[in-house]
Amino acid sequence: MTETLDITVGFRATMSRLATGVSVITTRSGDTPIGMTASAVSALSLDPLQLLVCIANHLYTRTAIAEHGRFAVNVLGEDSEALARNFAASKPDKFAGVETFDDHGVPVLQDAIAVIVCDVAEALPGGDHTIFVGDVRYCDHRTECRPLLHFAGGFGTLGAPH
Repeated sequence: MTETLDITVGFRATMSRLATGVSVITTRSGDTPIGMTASAVSALSLDPLQLLVCIANHLYTRTAIAEHGRFAVNVLGEDSEALARNFAASKPDKFAGVETFDDHGVPVLQDAIAVIVCDVAEALPGGDHTIFVGDVRYCDHRTECRPLLHFAGGFGTLGAPH
């Protein structure tokens, strides 16, 4: 068991060196908006247009996505660390004081620098996570914004382009 724990700790530390963009995944449970901060998001396919998100099985967001069948990936900008921390926290109303619009059947964050709305195409097992493959139904972005990044357990931003 100690060997498994050691490699798990080592794996987490190693993977923390992979800089990733920070997103908030949003959906609905009935009329209630649901959301969580995530970094396990990736483009998957151009034909058909698909992306994937990985959500821990124990999270309510996972159940809500599976039941609602639609989710949004809200990509956060470099000035959105407070928003990332808000949606990472375990609290009853993560949407209090957060501006959203709901034109696509799920809450979309007004301050997101990019948004992709997807219908669930597949939910695949991935160890202690579920891999949701989403068929893209809507996407939009702001061109002059820079992303919030997650690296080594903290948040950061890109340096100036060379």
